[in-house]
Amino acid sequence: MEEIKETQCCRYKLRNEKEYKELIHRLNRVEGQIRGIKRMVEENAYCPDILIQVSAAKAALDGFSKLLLGNHIRDCVKEDIQAGKEETIEELVSLLGKLMK
Repeated sequence: MEEIKETQCCRYKLRNEKEYKELIHRLNRVEGQIRGIKRMVEENAYCPDILIQVSAAKAALDGFSKLLLGNHIRDCVKEDIQAGKEETIEELVSLLGKLMK
């Protein structure tokens, strides 16, 4: 079970090594894509070429979000519901509403 702590200001989760590495790997890939897009702009690349790379970066960030959301549901939400914290369902519904804008 993952350790989820609550402090006065916020909640946080201690992730296992596998989850941490996978999330960081995906973020590093997105970061590299963004640097590549910046370089393309600096080098006056053709607009459609830049836009294709922007689309790829957005897809990579969406992949990161899906992974994080799946982990959140399988760990945090599941544990809260098992502990009787029904307010977690409303929190998830609200989160999904924000993500689907």
